[in-house]
Amino acid sequence: MTHLFPSDPAQRQIAGELYRHARDLPLISPHGHVDPALLADDTPFPDPARLFVVPDHYVTRMLASQGIPQSRLGVPSIDGSPVETDGRAIWRLLAENWHLFRGTPSRLWTEKVFREVFGVEKRLRRETADAIYDEISDKLRQADYRPRALFTRFNIEVLATTESPLDELTAHAKLAADGWGDRVITTFRPDNLVDPEWPGWADRVAALGALTGTDVGTYAGFLNALRARRELFVAAGATSSDHGHPTAATLVLDDGEAAVLYRKALGGGTDARDAEAFRAHMLTEFARMSLDDGLVMQLHPGSVRNHDGALHRRHGRDVGGDIPSATDYVHGLRPLLDAYGHDPRLRIVLYTLDETTFTRELAPLAGGYPALYLGAPWWFLDSPEGLRRFREAVTESAGFYNTAGFADDTRAFCSIPARHDVARRIDAGFLARLVAEDRLPLDEAAETIADLAYHLPKRVFRLDRS
Repeated sequence: MTHLFPSDPAQRQIAGELYRHARDLPLISPHGHVDPALLADDTPFPDPARLFVVPDHYVTRMLASQGIPQSRLGVPSIDGSPVETDGRAIWRLLAENWHLFRGTPSRLWTEKVFREVFGVEKRLRRETADAIYDEISDKLRQADYRPRALFTRFNIEVLATTESPLDELTAHAKLAADGWGDRVITTFRPDNLVDPEWPGWADRVAALGALTGTDVGTYAGFLNALRARRELFVAAGATSSDHGHPTAATLVLDDGEAAVLYRKALGGGTDARDAEAFRAHMLTEFARMSLDDGLVMQLHPGSVRNHDGALHRRHGRDVGGDIPSATDYVHGLRPLLDAYGHDPRLRIVLYTLDETTFTRELAPLAGGYPALYLGAPWWFLDSPEGLRRFREAVTESAGFYNTAGFADDTRAFCSIPARHDVARRIDAGFLARLVAEDRLPLDEAAETIADLAYHLPKRVFRLDRS
């Protein structure tokens, strides 16, 4: 199948040959947001709407952009406003507006899942909505479509989820008890404990102290509590931490300066400048901790969170109201890289929502600092065009081996194989052009696509440490 391959006949033939070297390799999913309870409990998915629509921000934000409120799409509210609970009604609304997704990756992924996971060949539209809903619902009642069975069918070798340091990792403990501990691993995500501007920060810090039995009234105690949670996460299988800061700013403060900022934050006296300084310094603190415990740092800066205030007030955080912003990586990362960028113990995977920086900033940085790797195009850039632009923009300066392979970054569990397949096809097409232009021998291109699809993410995220 030549789906997404180059239109040039010669390149298309080469792409097909290269794709065969990656097609059947296991999936490494080193960064994502699947709820681990889904796999720990292994309960059937409730209905197609709650599988494809309700948790998928790509879907709900597109419909919301055309005036369809999230409440009609089943997105839970936090203000007590009514929410649609009828899965079939939500599904019909999606079908009636399916034309909005023409040309989008959401349509591409969803139709691949329909066809390749559920065997649905009909095109979604108003007239076929109920038939497709019934066909998928019938499959979801079968044992072969429960989460663990699909995990195995998808050929996922490792799936990383993302949890706060305050999470007690109950689901991961259950997975480990069932022999799944090395297949589904956690990731340490401390944003809610290092951002004084996040409402409830002081209460969460107090909860961290209670959880660890540590006096977090001092900055030193706060760091000790975070180290204790990192140790627990590592023991539970974590190989990386994840940091979604508003900017890429880093800062190196001495303990006294950091303690002053910490005390101000606990007392509620922090302004925006102080909060940015504290977040920036904590990135360097986490880099220092990584030297000791080996967690790979993932940086996801550049998103203005909860930009849609009305959406945030009604439905809370992380429901599709975030917007990318311009991000300075050259100056922002310099303090951290000056301190640790050449330390062989440190590994940083850097993502961006600002693709204008690919050629100007990110590729030269990754091409110069041994600690730095470029993560896959993320979120708004996770599309066939975005993946192509990424390879075209960064390969000349960073090569292939300063990148970290593909990361699906999704809550939509059933879309994981579709997203990886798209990335493998796009890489096959990019490499095919290099082969056709006599810039890369075919055997080296075959080796490269296998590395990009499997070996690189496994190595970069230290998933091969066993």
